[in-house]
Amino acid sequence: MRFCTLTLLAFWAVSSQPALAERLAITASIANIRSGPGSSYDILWSVQKYYPFEVIKKEGAWYQFRDFEGDSGWVHDSLAGKLQTVITAKPNCNVRTGAGTENEIVFSVGIGVPFKVLEQKSNWLRVLHADGDQGWIHDSLVW
Repeated sequence: MRFCTLTLLAFWAVSSQPALAERLAITASIANIRSGPGSSYDILWSVQKYYPFEVIKKEGAWYQFRDFEGDSGWVHDSLAGKLQTVITAKPNCNVRTGAGTENEIVFSVGIGVPFKVLEQKSNWLRVLHADGDQGWIHDSLVW
């Protein structure tokens, strides 16, 4: 009996854990984020290509999501897809010529700049911005 109780408790503990949210990214050059699941809802803000988000739920052709700052909104599924992307989460992020701080800084960006991930070496990501700029960024600087 004790084994059955422990098994049931273990099953309950695992099954009560929230499922990992699906992570998607914007695939269009610009996407309007809306207050509800439809084009008649207010536009809250707009985001650039490669903007990552976690899906909260899907309603019809619309995703409700949460972003790196905890903000939520709705986006049409035709504007999003499965891409490996990141967004800068720190105020001063250096993008370098190689994977390491000994490499030259190509450019710097602030919070909220999205990138597509092209490659990973240890804690460094080779990233591509929608405008074509690319380089390496440390994973501690992104979400």
